Amino acid sequence: MWSRQRVASLLNMRKKRHNSSTIWVVTVLLVIAFALHSFSHQEAQRQESPEPTAAPQDEASWTTMPDSVVQLCTAAPLKKTPEVVLQRTSYVASYNPQTRCPNWVAWQLTAAHTDGALKRLSNFHDDDDCPLPRATPKDYRGSGWSRGHMCPAGDNKWDRAAMYDSFSLLNVCPQHAKLNSGLWNSLEMDCRKWARQYGEVYIVCGPVWMKGSHATIGDNAVAVPEAFFKVVLCLQGTPKAFGIIVRNTEGNKKRDLYYNTVDQVERITGIDFFPALPDAIEDQVEAHADINDW
Repeated sequence: MWSRQRVASLLNMRKKRHNSSTIWVVTVLLVIAFALHSFSHQEAQRQESPEPTAAPQDEASWTTMPDSVVQLCTAAPLKKTPEVVLQRTSYVASYNPQTRCPNWVAWQLTAAHTDGALKRLSNFHDDDDCPLPRATPKDYRGSGWSRGHMCPAGDNKWDRAAMYDSFSLLNVCPQHAKLNSGLWNSLEMDCRKWARQYGEVYIVCGPVWMKGSHATIGDNAVAVPEAFFKVVLCLQGTPKAFGIIVRNTEGNKKRDLYYNTVDQVERITGIDFFPALPDAIEDQVEAHADINDW
């Protein structure tokens, strides 16, 4: 018969072996848990920061605007209006430090750029290249005005950098919400239709300012335009162009939309569009406008 001491000794040895086994199992589980956590963290970082979109290889899709396109799109230097001309992935813009809005935004819209796999980013941000004080997202909050794209996000679904740049406040003006989602949006869709039809079009748009003071929003006093303009140029086949002026209201077509020649829009805005065109073509396309030609 085992003595009480012998039994106690055996039980103590068994307890030690059990404790050692428990410690070993716990250690293994901790190592596995740490490895899984590290993997999950790395995977989350990879998904939050995906690899940059590869540059399209065909000539119709660029990740930056070619110099020839920039030259054609850029309006003549403004004579009496302050401006800082800045180039982004898919557009070039003239920024006005006084109004905290663009004077104009210009771009080439190709058939290849009318669609893409990217979803709308909706990440409005102020632009560090615009001098202070400048518009910030906070200026628009609770203002009653929407953030109206000049170069629309729908024209920039082909490239991640282009989509991001379209949400820069360099490219935005305070715009009536119903105009933004209604008539202005329908004009943007028409431009995409024409780009697909003709292969490419050139577009310049921006705010129209009436004489006198302007309403402002936010701490940075972002000015609210009284109207907007858009000019569209097509050089395929017989060159043609037209312009529009639309009031910054709810966007009723009968009351707010006016088709014009480019010359008329130039007189209203004081901006000389497409100065790089040969004079004969510029004079021809800017003096005549017939929306039925489109």
